[in-house]
Amino acid sequence: MSARDGAPQTEPEDASSGSPISASLAGDQGGTPFWRRNLYVALFGVCANIIALSLVIPFLPIYVEDLGITGHAHISQWSGLAYGITYFMAALVSPIWGALADRRGRKLILLRASFGITIVMILLSLVQNVQQLVVMRAVAGVLGGYAAAATILVATQAPRNRSGWALGLLSSGIMAGNLIGPLAGGILQPVIGVRGTFRVSAALIFLAFILTATLIREDRRPAITPESRRATKVSWGTLPNRGLVFAMMLTAFLLLVANMSIEPILTLVIGALVDDESHVALLAGIVISATALGSMLAAPSLGRLGDRIGAQRVVIASLIAGGLLLIPQAFVTNAWQLVGLRFLMGLALAGLLPSVTSIIRLSVPDAIAGSVLGVSTSAQFAGQVAGPLVGGFVGGRFGMEWVFLITSAGLIAGALVNLRVLHARGE
Repeated sequence: MSARDGAPQTEPEDASSGSPISASLAGDQGGTPFWRRNLYVALFGVCANIIALSLVIPFLPIYVEDLGITGHAHISQWSGLAYGITYFMAALVSPIWGALADRRGRKLILLRASFGITIVMILLSLVQNVQQLVVMRAVAGVLGGYAAAATILVATQAPRNRSGWALGLLSSGIMAGNLIGPLAGGILQPVIGVRGTFRVSAALIFLAFILTATLIREDRRPAITPESRRATKVSWGTLPNRGLVFAMMLTAFLLLVANMSIEPILTLVIGALVDDESHVALLAGIVISATALGSMLAAPSLGRLGDRIGAQRVVIASLIAGGLLLIPQAFVTNAWQLVGLRFLMGLALAGLLPSVTSIIRLSVPDAIAGSVLGVSTSAQFAGQVAGPLVGGFVGGRFGMEWVFLITSAGLIAGALVNLRVLHARGE
């Protein structure tokens, strides 16, 4: 399973250039001649979609209030519902889109997602009440999934011993979108208003739709026969390496729980560390951005390292490092200590999702790769939903420091599960 043997140190030339090395990679290692161009287009599309979807974060409570909701508690509740329902719906439908990608092609799913979210963003700019806002955010969860589909496309097209690097680069695009989106939303909303910001988002995603339609190439899908249709049905009882695949899905879930259990309480944590309340929101934004920045910088390098030494070893090391870095975060005495530790944590955890995706891709047959990766994506969305619930419950019941400590224990437990699977495979 491991792609560590003989992995090149530098990016190989694209197979379309006629290089013998690239031709070997594209053929023997499972890559396609146009994998690198598809990667760069998908990278832009992922970044654009994440920027557009995350623009709403700074002003969602403002929009809820503009739609007629009053009272801090009610605004908070409706904002939380409108934010979380997108990820909840995405978790439900991701396996469906993954299976459809196996049967109809990954490019079709990219086009569906980008065009669908374009329409949703336009409609979000036209809603007249908070119920319509929640419904459209739910529809965004159902129709979205560009990042998940792009991950499946890149994972199935990149040469096997370059999949870690390619997925790491794509992960950097996701992190860049999460970094830029809230910042851009905070800048645009005072200038052009909430509704205007949604329209800018729609234009950005539509550009990604155009580039996807014109530049991404995919092999023609084989004709679907009764035999091939039966082959695309995931059977967990007969799935190759199912213990490893399950460990990877658990890892993806734990990563998102670790991130999302902390981020919603950061404002409260920082509020207890600073005297000037006017700086709390700014410092919370810096802390969140520091994590995303660390992950964005480190993801390609850790993906390349996984290609060389084995992706599961990177997963284990990242989980242990992330778990250990959470412990001092429970005991910081000023906000800048937290900024530094969250940056280091971003560096440590950057390799997880690319490595998880690479391992799953190399562990299952091509015919069901999209289906299994779709379930893995659902595990990530489930972590995004569960994380804030865990953080809110633990922080409210036991204190904020226990959120860091319990999350640390979860990551280290995940490392032990992965270590057991690694030893069971004799690696």
